[in-house]
Amino acid sequence: MKIKLALPLLCLLFISCERGDIEIFDARPMFSSNMEGNWILINYWADWCPPCIKEIPEINSFAKLHPEVIVLAYNFDRLEADDLRPQIKKFGINYPSLITHPRGIWGIATPKTLPATYFISPEGEIAFTSLKPQDQESLSLIYSNLQKGG
Repeated sequence: MKIKLALPLLCLLFISCERGDIEIFDARPMFSSNMEGNWILINYWADWCPPCIKEIPEINSFAKLHPEVIVLAYNFDRLEADDLRPQIKKFGINYPSLITHPRGIWGIATPKTLPATYFISPEGEIAFTSLKPQDQESLSLIYSNLQKGG
């Protein structure tokens, strides 16, 4: 009886101790390997950047229109969770926010200007970089062209 109980507890311990290589705000860590084979959009933003704030609802719309794309935010100022939480709520960011810097996962250096948006291909390569504001329509067009290999 003790062995039957110990095995599930041991399995639960291993599962709960498993740590991903990507930390997501208010979510369980994830593994970059789980994202392979998917298009990914990463958007750098900051609360002091008016074009970034204007872009957030557009990215929310893009994410809703293209649920097959993994859409992630990254705060340029690298705010701690207690400071990031009210910002996410205030600006209505409805997609996950990275805590882990994209540089360590996809080799994206911190951009010199904001807003900055990147599409990562299913192979994990940077397929497109924009250092100007985007809207849902432009993001959808970029995504469509990238899917076609353009």
